Order: sequence, then structure tokens, then C-alpha cells
Amino acid sequence: MTATTMQTLKIDGDSLAKSRVYCRDLTKHAAKNFYYGLKLLPEPKRSAMYALYAYMRLVDDIADDDTHRTADQRLRDLQQWRQCTQAAMRGEPPKGHILWPAFAELVHRYRIPAKLFDDMIDGQQQDMTPAPMQTFADLHAYCYRVASVVGLASIYVWGVPGGKVADVEQLGIDRGIAFQLTNVLRDLKEDAARGRCYLPVEDLEKFGVTQKEIADGAVTPAFIEMMRFEIERAEGFYRSSSPLEERVSADSRPTLMAMTEIYHGLLQKIAQRPERVLHGRVRLSTTAKLMIGWRAMRNRK
Repeated sequence: MTATTMQTLKIDGDSLAKSRVYCRDLTKHAAKNFYYGLKLLPEPKRSAMYALYAYMRLVDDIADDDTHRTADQRLRDLQQWRQCTQAAMRGEPPKGHILWPAFAELVHRYRIPAKLFDDMIDGQQQDMTPAPMQTFADLHAYCYRVASVVGLASIYVWGVPGGKVADVEQLGIDRGIAFQLTNVLRDLKEDAARGRCYLPVEDLEKFGVTQKEIADGAVTPAFIEMMRFEIERAEGFYRSSSPLEERVSADSRPTLMAMTEIYHGLLQKIAQRPERVLHGRVRLSTTAKLMIGWRAMRNRK
């Protein structure tokens, strides 16, 4: 970043350095699936992606903190977060949190549209007042807000040789949908215990599965059949977004490949025994993740 840009952003070097370290440490601690992929990026893209993840994590924490804060308080906090985001995007990072210098550098260096962050916050607000997903269209819209916008923001950082992000926008959207559908299936029991179910009501009714059965961990033929249907739907979005790896900058492909293989690996593990999701969170081992990262590096072109 040039001195002129730094002056425009009103960030001193010490504050920026501390902010970058904070974002890196938060990502390493809280985002095991993302961190293994992001480590493969060169600088300054790596630090930018740490800042993006830290932003997502912190806004998610605001929405989820129902132990210490009421819904009204969290809604006000989200609105304040939106205002701070807007200030950072104007080049005036707020003083209230160590995140903002690195976030401001991220959005200005890579010219990420403000609308993506507005949509991201809208998704968190939706999560605070969860209404049943009546149709897959409802679930798709939710997945876009909480996952696809992150994918689109990431593509701005990774870069698209010889073109614009708009040229690969649908691929990024579909990859985000694939990731979030994987999350929905992985977290099915955990969400049910909190009174939430992100599967469309039309799907539950189609297969004759109730939310209570999911919360109770009831493994039935109907549940297995429904899971097979949902897994194939998610696989469809992995397939439709498969050209994305060849469309981003070469130095970013290992990260995208590793992150995709980790998430796709979770879905494939669920597919082997769909009832796993009713007995605990499905995970890949640390060794498996390291092997994925090693393969991604070997495939660098």
C-alpha cells in the first residue's frame, strides 16, 4: 500500500500492524477449516483474507451472543457495526475495535463493494429472528447472504486475470451456496437443539421427517432418504462452480482448492453415513487437512 493511500485511509503503520496480527490470530484460533487454506496465499492477499474472516467472525458473534445480550441490544449492535463498516469503507476506520485498520486496508486495496457487507449483516439479522425456510428459494437467499457474499469478496482479493469479478460472479455465488449447504447438513443436530432448522419445510414434508425427530436423533429410512436428496443438491452446486479454480489468479488457486476440498470432503464424509450428523459434528482430521494443503500446493500452476 502506498503512503498516499495510507494517508487517505488515515491509518498509522503501528495500528495497521497490530490489526493484522489480531486478524491472523483470530483466524488461526477460530477458523480451522479456513486457516489451512489461507496460509497458502502470498502476502498481501493472506493478511487481507485474515481481515475478511475476522470481520465475518466478529459480526457473527454479535448476532449469536444471546447469553449476555437481548435481541434488541444485538440488533442495535449490528446497526452500530454497519455504521462502523461504512466509515471504514470511506477511509475513516473507527477507533472502537482493533479490527478496523486491517479491514479498511482490505476494502480499499481490493475495492470490495459495500453492498457485500450490507448483505452479510442482513444475513446475521435474519439469523437472529429465524423463521422456517419454507422453500429452497428461501434457503438459497439465506445462503447467499451468509456465504456467497463472502465468496464474492474473496474473489476480489484473489483476482481474476484478464477479466472482472462480474465475469465469475455466478461461480462464486454457487461455491458459497455449496459451502453453506454443507454447513447446514453438518450442523443439523446442533441447530435442532437450539430450536433451528434450516432445511426447507417443503423438503421435510416431502420426505415425512419432523424437526423433533432430528432433535431427538431419530435415524429413520425417511431421514436417510432426505439426507441423500440434500447431499445431491449440495453436490450440484460444487459441480456448477467447478470452473472457478481456473478463473482466479494462479497464486490464489491453492487456497481455493484447499478450502473447497475441505468442505467437499466434509460433505463426502456425511454421504458415507448420513446418520453421522445426528450423533456429533462431522470433522476432517488435522492430518487430512494438512494433506489437502500439500496437494493444493503441488497443483500450483
